[in-house]
Amino acid sequence: MKQCDAELIALLILGGFTDYRKQFKAITRQARSCFEAADWQAIQRLSAERIDLYELIVEQVGRQISAAISDISDHALWVSVKVSYIKLVVTRDDAELSETFYNSIYCTIFGHLQITDQMMFIHSGAGTLSQLNALNAGQISRRYRLKDGLAVFLNQLLDDYQFSIPWENKRRDIRNLLRYIRGNFAADVVADDKTVIEVINSVFYRNKGAYIVGRVDFNHRAVPFILPVLNNERGGVYIDTALTDENDVSVVFSFTRAYFLVDVDIPAAFIRFLHSLIPMKSIAELYNSIGFYKQGKAEFYRGFMAHLEQTSDPFEIAPGTRGMVMTVFTLPSYPVVFKIIKDRFASTKQITREGVKAKYQLVKKHDRAGRMADTQEFVNLALPKSRFSDTLLNELMQVAASSVDIGVNEVVIKHLWTERRMIPLNIYLDEMLHQDNEQAVFLAINEFGKCVKELAAANIFAGDMLFKNFGVTRHGRVVFYDYDEISYLTECNFRSIPEPLYPEQELAAEPWYSVSSNDVFPEEFSLLTACDRRVRKVFNQLHSDLLDPEWWVNMQTQVSQGAIIDLFPYRKLRRFDRETPE
Repeated sequence: MKQCDAELIALLILGGFTDYRKQFKAITRQARSCFEAADWQAIQRLSAERIDLYELIVEQVGRQISAAISDISDHALWVSVKVSYIKLVVTRDDAELSETFYNSIYCTIFGHLQITDQMMFIHSGAGTLSQLNALNAGQISRRYRLKDGLAVFLNQLLDDYQFSIPWENKRRDIRNLLRYIRGNFAADVVADDKTVIEVINSVFYRNKGAYIVGRVDFNHRAVPFILPVLNNERGGVYIDTALTDENDVSVVFSFTRAYFLVDVDIPAAFIRFLHSLIPMKSIAELYNSIGFYKQGKAEFYRGFMAHLEQTSDPFEIAPGTRGMVMTVFTLPSYPVVFKIIKDRFASTKQITREGVKAKYQLVKKHDRAGRMADTQEFVNLALPKSRFSDTLLNELMQVAASSVDIGVNEVVIKHLWTERRMIPLNIYLDEMLHQDNEQAVFLAINEFGKCVKELAAANIFAGDMLFKNFGVTRHGRVVFYDYDEISYLTECNFRSIPEPLYPEQELAAEPWYSVSSNDVFPEEFSLLTACDRRVRKVFNQLHSDLLDPEWWVNMQTQVSQGAIIDLFPYRKLRRFDRETPE
């Protein structure tokens, strides 16, 4: 009887996974027509809908299993379920995703406890990425050679990636690409008919952009490239620029970017190809970037556990100013921080534990600007106790005891988020000021202002805009990572501070004017730069408009009217000229 139950559960899980993949693809494939129609709101809706899809189907399958099987907590039963499930999915092109979906069902039923490889897929049985790549790479990309010359190749490329609306000026785009290539690559490479260009079949869609992604192989060296395509909103498309520097390509796939809508049939082979373009990106980050965030979480977990086995450094409290809502620790040898909600918040924080969780979910669904760090949420994460110092354990028990169980050999964190480690902006600025590095200070403050403005354009108000809540990435970008006070821009009431009626009011400890919970006084942001006159000078030079309520109200108006602001993952100076006559 138990074997029949095991087979039934395996079939129910596979049925749910098949439904998930079908709906995921259907949502993703709508992106092309939305891009062609310049329906930017629809693309945002698709992105949010696809994120919600996974949990909805996992919950649905969990209910089906509970209704069909009386005792679903029998360990021996789940050993058999896994065996039956492997037989069903072993030949699938998306086997690694199916394993992760199974894990999600198992964790839903067992509350993320009793995690063993006998009953779930701690280690993947889907085969190595390299094997899948060797078998399936031909289905991932198109291959071109330069035997007929560079111009002929570019003409063919634009024909092969034609949209339902025409190129705005195909001849001009080819001319711009020729100039770029000849200005950035040696002549013998451009003329070499042995040079091979591989281009991913599927176009990547996100926000207002479509991206053609590939690589050029020559002289035993590969160079990645991305061609961003934009819609002129008048019935035509054009190549906006070319990105071939590995750092520029990496930023497009950054951990702070919203997920791409891209059609993927064989995920492991697809990811392997992407990893060959930007090897500095982890497999986990790349799965995240194309919307398989649960697979990204699984890959992160496996990679992190392997790293723990190969290293010995202890966890430590993360550098930077202690948070009033979160306690944060890190492992020096691994580029990630672990964030746990504190048991008690500072009196100035008007938020609950559930409110914090809701803010983090909002970020996952809403970030369209690429200015907020992506996170992974874990429940009952077991870590080796030997890697925790007494100092850190005491800190955790003092500020977050309800979230931590300390056993003989393990420390179990009941709920936490992982996030890419960055240099806190306040620490970065202090260091650059100490070094008298005025250029670095200028760039960092400019990035800070751009970050705040781009978040506002995406209908996000950061709330607590202190420098300690922003981080500097290895590419020098500034991103926001402290989410307990974020809100939608349209929910804020931006005001000027009223003039005092008499001097005593201005000197009083309390404000002389009424303040509602959603009131924001941009003039108070000047306190951010009170730390140093050099910082204040740069901020006022570049972003003094952020101190003006009118700037915020104007941005609110644009957002409320449905405007989707142009936000692209490359600098304006990279963009091709579209105006100069031929």
